[in-house]
Amino acid sequence: MASAPNNHRKPSGSCTLSSRPRPMETRSRYKDAPDKHVNIMYDRRIVRGNTYGQLVIPTTAQPDPAEIQRQQEIRRKSIALKRAQEQCRAKTPEALQGRKHIDVQTDLYLEELSNVIVATEIECQTDAFLDRPASPLFIPAKSGEDVATQIEEEELFDFDREVQPVVEVLVGKTIEQSLLEVMEEEELACLMAQQRAFHELRNIHLADVQRLQEKERRHSEEKERRIAQQKEVLRKEKETAEKIAARAYTKQHLADLVPTAFTSLRSKGYFDDPVETDIETHFLPWLMDEVNSNLARRYAVRELLDNIIHDVAQKRLEQFKEPET
Repeated sequence: MASAPNNHRKPSGSCTLSSRPRPMETRSRYKDAPDKHVNIMYDRRIVRGNTYGQLVIPTTAQPDPAEIQRQQEIRRKSIALKRAQEQCRAKTPEALQGRKHIDVQTDLYLEELSNVIVATEIECQTDAFLDRPASPLFIPAKSGEDVATQIEEEELFDFDREVQPVVEVLVGKTIEQSLLEVMEEEELACLMAQQRAFHELRNIHLADVQRLQEKERRHSEEKERRIAQQKEVLRKEKETAEKIAARAYTKQHLADLVPTAFTSLRSKGYFDDPVETDIETHFLPWLMDEVNSNLARRYAVRELLDNIIHDVAQKRLEQFKEPET
């Protein structure tokens, strides 16, 4: 802040301001400085992008054109090789109509794909106050002499002498068990042989029983078939006899039935007379139409005559009423 030079000295020698303080005008250090409150991203002096990826060429060394050309050639060859590999790679055929391809995992270990990230929360809480560890057990210091025992000869366990009866018992039990197992195996073999012979004999008996049953079944079927055939013959004979009897009865009953039926139908009027039919269908309708037309004309003439008589009567009444008025 700067103050105006208008000041005066007091008798005490201190200085006081005689004008209101005001801010100084700031000047730009550069001629092309941007205006106030402007985003620095639009400033031409700000370098954009990362600084570690830029190629910094020292001022002392100049780039070799041959090296630059060789690097460009290597880069061009790598791009061409990558394009050739992409073209030679077998592509997935297009999906059929109404279907679409989906991504399938081909890794050794599959993982579930989900948009939801699985998150778990684990908490651990330590004790606020730990107890004091237990005090160690007090063991007093050893004092005095240990007790000793004298052992004479043959007082301890003699292995060679004491183990002999145990070994004899073990060997005897082993041999006895082996003999029992051998005898059991021989007995089982004998039982299996007897069972095999029994099964063979039983199979022979079962075969004989099945053969006899099959023979009996064939005989019973033949018998039933013969009985059915005989029943069918008897049924056909009975049916033939009934048909013959029915035919004879029908002929006898229908001998006089046809003339009687025709006579009865004719008497009841089921057979029409052509003259009567012609009269009923043609003459009578014409006659009724003519009668109806004549009656209609007569009714019309009567109605007209009644109207004329009514008009004449009205006029005569009017003529008789006029002299009285």
